[in-house]
Amino acid sequence: MASDGPAPKRSPRFHGRVENNGRLCDADGCFGDGEFRAPNIDGKRPGFDGPGDWRWYCLDHIRAFNGGYNFFAGMTTDQIEAAQRPLAGWERETRAFSATPAGTPKWADFVDPLDAIGAKFAARMPRARADGRPLSDADRRALKALELDVDSDRRTLRARYAELVRLYHPDRNGGDRSHERALQAVITAYTHLKGAPAFA
Repeated sequence: MASDGPAPKRSPRFHGRVENNGRLCDADGCFGDGEFRAPNIDGKRPGFDGPGDWRWYCLDHIRAFNGGYNFFAGMTTDQIEAAQRPLAGWERETRAFSATPAGTPKWADFVDPLDAIGAKFAARMPRARADGRPLSDADRRALKALELDVDSDRRTLRARYAELVRLYHPDRNGGDRSHERALQAVITAYTHLKGAPAFA
C-alpha cells in the first residue's frame, strides 16, 4: 500500500555521526568523510574555558581511535579515583567572578550552577534604594561626587552639601582658590540631586 505523505526522515545509523560539511578524515593518508568527532589529544583539552580542540575521523578511524583511547592515561591512582566520584570537580575551587565589596562569589559557593550565573550578573547591577525610589545614572554620579550612599535622604544631602561648601569655598580657606573645581562639582551635583525624584 502506497503512503500519501513523505517518507519519515531516517536517523543516522551510527551514534555521534555529524553531517559532513566537506571535512576529510584527519587520519594520515585517509580521504574518507570526517563525520565523527574525537578529542584532539595533542591540542587543547575540554575544560572550564570551553570544549577544547577536536579531530574528525571517518567511521573506520573513529573505531580505531575509540579502541585505543584511554581518558585516564597519565593519571595517578588517586587522580583516577577522584575523577570517578559522582560529584568530581564540583567541590574544587575554580576561577572567581569579578571582585565585589561584599566578597567574591565562587562556583563552589552554589549548589545550582544557574544560581552562580545569576550571582555573577547581580554583582554587577547597581544597588537600588531601600525605599524603592529610582536613581538614574546621573543621580548615581552626583551621589558619588558628594560621597553619599544611595539611601541618603534630603536632610543628609543638604548637610553634606553645606559641609563640602565650607571645606572648598575660598572664603573659608584664606582666599585659596585651588579647590574651585571641586567646589563647582559639589554645587553641580547638589543642584542636580535636589531636583531628582529620589530626593523630592
